[in-house]
Amino acid sequence: MNYYFNKTIKGTFEEVIDKVTKGLKDEGFGILTEIDVTATLKKKLDVNFKKYRILGTCNPPYAHKALQAEDKIGTMLPCNVIVQEIEDGVIEVAAVNPMASMQAVENEKLNDVANEITSMLESVIQKL
Repeated sequence: MNYYFNKTIKGTFEEVIDKVTKGLKDEGFGILTEIDVTATLKKKLDVNFKKYRILGTCNPPYAHKALQAEDKIGTMLPCNVIVQEIEDGVIEVAAVNPMASMQAVENEKLNDVANEITSMLESVIQKL
């Protein structure tokens, strides 16, 4: 099982960020954190790096269910989605596969939540 699923699409980096944000919202996710890896690496290491952003996403009702089932699951939240520029006009979007993450947690109560979140994130990626 892959630890992520992805799709490569055409468009500008910012257009794809907007599409991903809308797609996540349509599936009930909000973006809790946004890490501009490009800017961070430039600032901290003076390194030039491709356009790369990490979106920390959360679906509050499902996060609540997961936390009720396993209070340490917060170490794996939020679900990360990356957007990176492969080349000019070619953008890859990838999301963590929650089912792969949950294999490390021995708690059957999380399976339903992980299955549903996996389906929702896969849907966001496929609709791009």
